[in-house]
This record gives sequence, C-alpha cells and structure tokens, in this order.
Amino acid sequence: MIHKFSMDGINIVMDVDSGAVHIVDNVVYEIVDDFKELSEKEIFEKYHNKFSEEEIKEALEEIKELEKEEMLFTEDDYEFVLPKVTNRNPVVKALCLHVAHDCNLKCKYCFAEEGEYHGKRSLMSAEVGKAAIDFIIKNSGARKNLEIDFFGGEPLMNFDVVKEIVEYGREQEKLHNKNFRFTITTNGILLDDEKMEYINKHMHNVVLSLDGRKEVNDNMRPKAGGQGSYETIVPKFQKLADSRNQTDYFVRGTFTKHNLDFAKDVMHLADLGFKQISVEPVVAEDEMDYAITEKDIPVIYDEYENLAKLIHKSRQEGKWFNFFHFNIDLKGGPCVVKRLAGCGSGTEYLAVTPEGDLYPCHQFVGKEEFKMGTVYEGVKDEKRREEFEGCNVYSKPDCKVCWAKFYCSGGCAANAYQYGGSILSQYKTGCELQKKRIECAIYLKAKEALSE
Repeated sequence: MIHKFSMDGINIVMDVDSGAVHIVDNVVYEIVDDFKELSEKEIFEKYHNKFSEEEIKEALEEIKELEKEEMLFTEDDYEFVLPKVTNRNPVVKALCLHVAHDCNLKCKYCFAEEGEYHGKRSLMSAEVGKAAIDFIIKNSGARKNLEIDFFGGEPLMNFDVVKEIVEYGREQEKLHNKNFRFTITTNGILLDDEKMEYINKHMHNVVLSLDGRKEVNDNMRPKAGGQGSYETIVPKFQKLADSRNQTDYFVRGTFTKHNLDFAKDVMHLADLGFKQISVEPVVAEDEMDYAITEKDIPVIYDEYENLAKLIHKSRQEGKWFNFFHFNIDLKGGPCVVKRLAGCGSGTEYLAVTPEGDLYPCHQFVGKEEFKMGTVYEGVKDEKRREEFEGCNVYSKPDCKVCWAKFYCSGGCAANAYQYGGSILSQYKTGCELQKKRIECAIYLKAKEALSE
C-alpha cells in the first residue's frame, strides 16, 4: 500500500508496509499511482503531453529501483505476527489511579462530568491505593518497569494519599525487583512550592492542563464560581516547567469549535516559555455547542498545516519547542505489538476507581458494563479482557485498509465505543484529524531533511 500527499510544495510518497518515506519530484508523484496498473507503454502514452520522454523514463527507473529495494509496493506481512499479539498473555504494566473523583474546576468539555464519572464525588483511600500497587506487582510477571498515573478529577485534592501511595510503591519495588515511574495530571489550582518540590522529586512526568490563550482557557476551564483559571495557574506552570529544566512534562490543552484557530494557542503556549506542548481536539457529542463536527474538518486541516509551518519557522529561528502530536519516528518507531494493538487498554493498562474497581482505561470509568474486577480480586471479567486483547488494526475493518494504521495503532477504543458502538469500530472525525497530524509530522521531517 502506498499513500501520497503534497504540502507546501513538497511531494511525499509513503510505502505503508515498509515504513519508507520518499520526497519525490512531480513526475514520480503522478506516475507512481499508475505504476502497478499500467504498462510502461501506457504510462508513456498517458503522460507524454505533460512530461518529456526522458523525465518519464527516469521516473520509472527510480520507482523500479525503490521497489527492488523493498521501499515501495512492499507486501503487508504484519498480519502473520498477529498470533503473537493476540495470544501473548500480556501482563499489566500500567495503572491509572483515580485518586479523586472530585474537581475544583468546572471544565465544560470534561468527559468525567466535573470529576464525578457519572457517579458520586469520592476520594481514593490509601488502603485502595496500596492494594492497587499490590495488584500491579502481582500481575506484572517478569516486567520490571511499571507505571502509575495519578489522575482525577483533580489529584491534588487528595495529595496526602498520593504521597502515601508513592511511599508504599517505593517500599514494594525494592522487595519485588520492580521500578515504578509515577506521573500526575493537574489543573494547577492547588499547586504550591511544597507540592512542586515533591512532584519534581517523585514524578517521572507531569501533565499540566491549560488550553492556551487566556480567553480560550477561561471560557472552557472556569473555576467553580465561574471565574477564569488562567491567571491562577500560568505562573505556577511556568515555574514548574522551568524547575524541571523544560523536560518530563507536557502542557496539555484542548481545542474546540470555539477556537479552530488553535495554532494561535499552541504558539501562545510557546511564547509563555513552554517547550513541551500538546493541544488536542475535543471529543464531544455533535449537539454540544463546542463540538467538532465533520464540517469543521477542512478548517482544521488548514490549521494543522498552518501550525506545521509555524513550528518549522520557529525552529529555524532557534525557538525550539516540541508539539506532541507532530512527533513521529521514521527510523525505529514503536515495537510491532504497539503498532498493531495500540495503548494496551483493558490488558496491559487499566484504570482504578476510588473504590478499587478496575476498568479498561480512564475513559471507560463509570460505564458499569466495562467493570472488569477489583484491585482485591483481580480481573474477573475474562471475556472483556479477551475482547480488548483481540483489538488490533487487523480486527478493525476500517483500520485494516487504512494507510495510517501503523502510526495510530487503531486509535482510541473508548472513542470508538462511544461513537461507533464497539471498540472495533471507529470515531470517524478523530481518524481524519489523526491522519492529517501524521501528514504534518512527516512534512516537518521532510522540511528538516531538506534544510540540512
């Protein structure tokens, strides 16, 4: 399978199954579509009024050489390794601990309903947190490196329990030859110097929630009383990012229909001094006034291209920052299992509620039909676990024939279920935007290569 696109005067031809990416001239870019379908004579006849005979001949030779080197028109042999993916008996390697089903903001787009997750407000006890540590140790097999994400609601509302869980984890890792990497996501309202010091000492990564420009952030992320949160959190986030030497964190924002000019928000965050930035499209029902719908896609396409050009210009001027969704590794990339099966939700990655219930991931919490067990009893719903274990780019009909499958790994199972009714279906809008982000990421790589 090949995929091609042109952006900013650069022609890109991708060989999906080998992962090879080629910058080509206009002749190759046009002829490559017909190379496997037409004879050379037919290709000459089709293009003789557009290109010279010598140009067509050179293009055909280039395409033939790339095919010979298995860098174009390679066969898809990944499906042959599927038994190793679906029958690998994966161990649990990451838990998302919902230490607080409560929040001190009233974000309009919150999928967790202000931290309550379709239920009542609650905080995780240290007992449940410690049981979660015991659970992952017991179910992680020989794997040494394990991840614990502190999530909410707002986890700083239960920070003393967070510290107890970390302390217990450090004790247990010594006893069981494990290594815990802790992360935390926060809206920053309760962040202070003492908490920053602790976070910097114990948290491998930090996610800081901020949507961008003041008017954009405060419109969607107000405090409980309706006041904006921007002025409160920005100085704290700047201090925390600097204290971590601008690494091992992300400022994570969400754009909606209200700010389809979101490139301005990304650049605003960069102007504030942040070097690690993620701004993602909102996922919401069409009837919500902030929801992104199919008719918004062309506008967002243009804005992603605009952002890619702005990022390249900024880097050329020596103002480097990392935009998470344009990250792409064209040389190594994730392992085959990751490429085929994605995040591992429901198998390698689970979410834990304040009461200790297990769900496939944080976005399934509150949907009782997806409860898989508890940290005390372990995973009891083996049928559900097997369903997620069998979720991969070849078990999803739309993914199987998609050029982007090895880059997105099949997308988000929770979004697929919410908008398609099955974890094997697709969230169509999300797919289209993801494909555009991949193209922009490859465009940036091409620009860098051409600038060398």
